[in-house]
Amino acid sequence: MSSLIDMRKYTDVDPKLLKGIRNPTNEAYEIKIDAPEFTFIGRMNQPDYGHINIWFYPKDRVIELKSFKEYLTQYRNVVISYERVTNQIYDHLMEVFKPERLRIEILFRPRGGISSKLSIDSDWGARGGTDQYWSKENRN
Repeated sequence: MSSLIDMRKYTDVDPKLLKGIRNPTNEAYEIKIDAPEFTFIGRMNQPDYGHINIWFYPKDRVIELKSFKEYLTQYRNVVISYERVTNQIYDHLMEVFKPERLRIEILFRPRGGISSKLSIDSDWGARGGTDQYWSKENRN
């Protein structure tokens, strides 16, 4: 089956497109980024769609939003699974910005009547964190 779309691999996504701006303060704050129109090619070579929410707690640099949009656009023709795309975005943001904390949730649109939401948080012990926030947020 031939395609007019130039399919790419997830390893083609370049984190160098991510640019930052200097954090204007040393005070703690949370930046929430909402990207409701994330597109990529699912494992069955069908278009897939996700809604990304990011909670970003910066150190030295914050995410320049235009570059983040350009970064996400790279996924448009990439064949990738839900799990790999969630981990790759997380890894790239951690590598480039080294934030105090990073939490990502992606709600993937229904396919075959089933939707899925994947979450990842740098605070989780499994990710090298201390579970400081996770335990407080999930006590109830």
